[in-house]
Amino acid sequence: MTRRLPTLLHACAWLCAAVMVVLSATAHAATDAVVPLIPQPAQVTVTEGRFTVGVDTPIVIADDGKGTASTAAYLSSLVERTRGLRLRVQHGPVPAHAIVLQRDPQAVVTQAEGYALDVTPEGIRISARDDAGLFHGAITLWQLLTPDAKHGPVTLAAMQIRDQPRFAWRGLMLDSVRHFQSVAEVETLIDQMAQHKMNTLHWHLTDDQGWRIQIKRYPELTRIGAWRTPPDAGKNGEPKRYGGFYTQDQIRQVVAYAAARHITIVPELDMPGHAQAAVAAYPQLGVTGQRPQVSIDWGVNPWLYNVDDDTFTFIDNVLDEVLALFPSTYIHVGGDEAIKDQWEASPAVQAKMRELGITSENALQGWFIDRVGQYLEKHGRKLIGWDEILEGDNLPADATVMSWRGTDGAIKAAMLGHDVVMAPAPNLYFDHVQSELEDDYAGRLGVESLRSVYGFQVVPAVLGAAQAKHVLGVQANVWTEHMPTFAHVEHAVFPRLDALSEVAWSPAASNHWPAFLARLPAQLERYKAQRIPYADGAFAVDIAVDRNVALVTGRATVTLANQTDFGNIHYTTDGSTPTLSSPRYDAPFNVTLPITVRAASFAADGNELAAARQRVLDRASLLTVAGNTMPNCPGSDFRLRVQPLPDATSTAPVYTINVFDSCHLYPATPLDGLTSIRVDAARLVRNFAMAHDQKLVVSRPRRTPFGELVVHRDTCNGPVLASMPLPDPAHSARNFTLNAALPAQQGEHALCLIYTAPIDGALYAIGQVSLTP
Repeated sequence: MTRRLPTLLHACAWLCAAVMVVLSATAHAATDAVVPLIPQPAQVTVTEGRFTVGVDTPIVIADDGKGTASTAAYLSSLVERTRGLRLRVQHGPVPAHAIVLQRDPQAVVTQAEGYALDVTPEGIRISARDDAGLFHGAITLWQLLTPDAKHGPVTLAAMQIRDQPRFAWRGLMLDSVRHFQSVAEVETLIDQMAQHKMNTLHWHLTDDQGWRIQIKRYPELTRIGAWRTPPDAGKNGEPKRYGGFYTQDQIRQVVAYAAARHITIVPELDMPGHAQAAVAAYPQLGVTGQRPQVSIDWGVNPWLYNVDDDTFTFIDNVLDEVLALFPSTYIHVGGDEAIKDQWEASPAVQAKMRELGITSENALQGWFIDRVGQYLEKHGRKLIGWDEILEGDNLPADATVMSWRGTDGAIKAAMLGHDVVMAPAPNLYFDHVQSELEDDYAGRLGVESLRSVYGFQVVPAVLGAAQAKHVLGVQANVWTEHMPTFAHVEHAVFPRLDALSEVAWSPAASNHWPAFLARLPAQLERYKAQRIPYADGAFAVDIAVDRNVALVTGRATVTLANQTDFGNIHYTTDGSTPTLSSPRYDAPFNVTLPITVRAASFAADGNELAAARQRVLDRASLLTVAGNTMPNCPGSDFRLRVQPLPDATSTAPVYTINVFDSCHLYPATPLDGLTSIRVDAARLVRNFAMAHDQKLVVSRPRRTPFGELVVHRDTCNGPVLASMPLPDPAHSARNFTLNAALPAQQGEHALCLIYTAPIDGALYAIGQVSLTP
């Protein structure tokens, strides 16, 4: 653990107050010593003197621009909410000891969105050549005024900040289709984006599971397409129907809210695939003429738009209303995961291909996207889509590619001369969990941690200087299949948004993980002041022991650590809540069972970085293994943590599943004297559209009507130790317990637990497995 870092930082802060320090990309420690700013500015110079901001410090608007007045009001409100300082806003002559905001065509920072911020003993001045830069400067000042969780006046060191963004596109994608957020919740996310100098909200509004934007010319899109009937509708807490949509007035409200914070909203209407909700509303838009239900399944569904003239008339008409609502240069058309089965099977589509001289369905998708791109170009807009739009030969020359299947799509697009936005899976998919802690929320596995986001390299090394100029920027994607509430969204986004913001804004050479961590605790306090429930998995303490040694000897050596190796860990062994007065962890320690260990991590200022975690160490607990910690059997790496039901609003429990193979491993354990096994099991909805991957789902023979949970020794082909029949799904609860006797065993053995239930029925998961004498 890095134990001396806080002390060194305090020492550096004292030194920097005594001398002038020019902070650049190489002066990490000095940057952190000045102020806990995220993202880190391009340049900070500490000078002599200081200035105190108190209730008598006015914010002065020094020009006639509406943008300046808006920024002044926003700054005043934000400082009052988070610091308890009510700073009055005024026009006119600049008095002594004021905060001055001025849009100045001669401002020293010339780049778009850049700003200059000067703190002197006489006052504070922020200047910029555009409104966005002035706003970003105000955000930096707000961070200067909130270095800790205290309220009241703040004394700042005198300094000069010269700052501008690294990338023009600094984005976050919000999926409002799979699960729906209210206008107020979307605005909360926008407000936090603004506080991190992010400038693009990519809003995913249509997909198989719902159509979320009102189109007045086509009312069925929201009357039918915005609602789905969940599995077990009306039972077990599932709503009778799920959905919602944004009216055009609400869209205008959100767009204006974002614009006031210098954030552009880029809408996404997915095509030609992910079209099931639209086809459910208007079957003639589809290929088969049939009306599907709005999808309840995550994954890849087969429904495509037709390619006839009437379909394009519909798309053009929809785009007309979308363009009137969103002033963004870019319109996102999706283009991903369009499996071509329906096109391949349609005589009409095949005839259209022959008419056009198109020989493949991928090329037909290229023609489709090109036609939409031409329409957007005629209306002064640009097309952007996921990297599958590269698969056709007709991609518009000015189309921008958003690379999600790793970075290869971006590399190919840049080499072809297309602008690109980096948004690759899994690196920047915020639906991936942030830790492997048992109490983390639902999401995809593996882990995309705070550190991995911070370490993402936006510009691939294989691109030359000219090609690298095509990289517009970077964004993270928040897909919400497993985020049924806004609390889930906030948990997924924060604090990883801090890492993303620094990757997107700050100079590449300033990327320095220890320095970032040193600045982060102050930002966590800002979240608390605004009631933003961020995830603490990066700092949560993992309590580890050698389980088998403890089972055999009754003693254990306890090791405590967190994911970031940051902060001071304090612990207790009596079950009480750890505080700063509890023992500090410096090295592994020995305990005698039974005992309860609790541990929490703390920042240098004493604030808690993560809530305390607990581990009970006794024989029964050591013989009980949570399903979320049990690895897959060999052969399939797919892992997913899911809610009990698709729309469950709880954050716990969650269950780890493998939709391809229901097989789990209980770790090697001394089995001497253990005579029975108990499994807390859960029956889950199999709402995963697998498309062509369905053939990869493993089916195993069963001996009883509904299948069994079979326990093998050592390997999944090893001797069968137990077989527990599954209950009738129609007449049993979703959560149930399975028990079986175990034949006498000696020595250490792993257990392989396999469900043999039919793969066209429910999924089964494991809550926990317990072995008993």
